[in-house]
Amino acid sequence: MSCSSKSPGVLISEVGPRDGLQAVKASMPTADKFRWIDALVAAGLREIEVGSFVPARQLPQMADVAEVVRHALTHSGLTVMALVPNLRGAEAALKAGVHKLTIPVSASAAHSLANVHRTREEMIEELRAIVRLRDEIAPQVRVETGISTAFGCTLQGLVAEDDVVWLASQCIAAGADESGLSDTTGMANPAQVRRLFKRVRAAIGDQTGAAHMHNTRGLGLANCLAAYDVGVRTFDSSLGGLGGCPHAPGASGNVVTEDLVFMFEAMGVSTGVDIEKLMAARAPLIAGLPGEPVYGMTPAAGLPKGWRQAQALARALTL
Repeated sequence: MSCSSKSPGVLISEVGPRDGLQAVKASMPTADKFRWIDALVAAGLREIEVGSFVPARQLPQMADVAEVVRHALTHSGLTVMALVPNLRGAEAALKAGVHKLTIPVSASAAHSLANVHRTREEMIEELRAIVRLRDEIAPQVRVETGISTAFGCTLQGLVAEDDVVWLASQCIAAGADESGLSDTTGMANPAQVRRLFKRVRAAIGDQTGAAHMHNTRGLGLANCLAAYDVGVRTFDSSLGGLGGCPHAPGASGNVVTEDLVFMFEAMGVSTGVDIEKLMAARAPLIAGLPGEPVYGMTPAAGLPKGWRQAQALARALTL
C-alpha cells in the first residue's frame, strides 16, 4: 500500500514475526508462531511480515518459514508478506504462496555488502531478476523494496540523501511496485524524515511506500508522525518492540506496534486495530519466547480512563 495523503486511515504492517524473531537468539516454536499470528489477526492487523526466506544455517529462527506462510494464508483478508534477499529466496517465497515480497536494498554501500553481500548496483540487478520471476509465475504478487540505512549507517556514517532518492528511483525503474524508507540504524530525526520522504515522493510519486522506523534513540514515534505529516500511510512496527538489524550494531528496537496504534487512534486516525486485543497478543509472544524482554509504554501504563469516549471524539473531530 503506497502512501497517499487522501487516505483517512493508516495501514499498520506488523513485522515482528520476521524482523523481531530474527533479532533474538532463541527460535520461537512453530506452534507458538501460529498462535501469535492468529492473535495479531484477531486484533485487526491486515498485513503481517511472517518471516524471511533465507538459508536456515544463517537464520535458524526462520527455518520453518514456509510452514508459517501456509498457516498465515488460512486467514482471509490478510496480506501475507515475506522478506527475500535474493532470487532464490523469492522463488521459495512465491512457491509458498505469499502475497507480497519485501526486498532490502541498502542506501549505504558498506551496509549492502555486510547485509546481503552485494553492491547496491548488484542488488538492483537482483531485483530485476526477482520481478521477472514474479511476472512469469505469480503476477498478482506485489514487490516492495525497503531502502535500508536511508537515514544513516553505523558502518558508513552519513548516507547522502541524493543516494537514497537515486536508489528508490532505480528500484521503481527495475519493476518494484513501491519503495519505502527504513531507519535501520535508528539514526533518523523528524526533520530529516519529512525532508527525505518529500524528496522521494517528488521522484516516484504514489509508489512511495512504508516508513520503517526504529526506536533506538527514542524518536521512533516522532519519526512516524513526521512521515504521516508528509503523506505516508503505511507504517512498519513490531509487537513488543522486538527487532533490529544484525549488521547494524546497537540498532535494536523497532517501533512498538502497541504504542504506534495508540498514537494514531488517540489522534483520531483509524488503524483498524483493536488496541486491547493487540495488547492481548503479547501473551503468545511472551509464551513463545520466555525470558525475552518486550517493550512498550502503552502496555505498561494501560489505556487512559475514558479511552473509548476520547477515541470516538478524536475520530469525529478528524472527519
